[in-house]
Amino acid sequence: MDFTIRKMQPEDTKQVQDVAKTSWNATYEGIIPLKVQENFLKTAYNDERMKQRLERSFLFVAEIAGEIVGFANFSPVREDGKAELGAIYIYPEVQGKGIGSALLQKGIDELDGIKEIYINVEKDNKIGKTFYEAKGFEVVKEFDDDFDGHILKTVRMVLKS
Repeated sequence: MDFTIRKMQPEDTKQVQDVAKTSWNATYEGIIPLKVQENFLKTAYNDERMKQRLERSFLFVAEIAGEIVGFANFSPVREDGKAELGAIYIYPEVQGKGIGSALLQKGIDELDGIKEIYINVEKDNKIGKTFYEAKGFEVVKEFDDDFDGHILKTVRMVLKS
């Protein structure tokens, strides 16, 4: 499958928002109540937050035939070489085709001085957890996360380069 990875542009916002919503709903069905999901998506991926993400963090998109099918969001690298991977979201129908790996690699290649990448994954998100483990991420700790009144079991993982 041919895809390209590039930096996100402001005009990509609507497509990225759709990837976030579609993949979130598919991933967290039966794990996070739909109302809680919708509240999160409205807050985390509204137009203003997307503008802030573009200005303050690193966003990369994956395209197939000119259509955005996934994205990754990295924080800037701190002085100690640590960065957060806030998200890798990919449409369910194109998962397992190397797109997530390419998005992760793009961040590693583009972020200067990166030594460790941290990610928080919901414990019941088997696809996400398996993906990160396969890429060499290791569990640092587990904690309860109060997510809009819904308690999630969260796993914090790190990838050391």
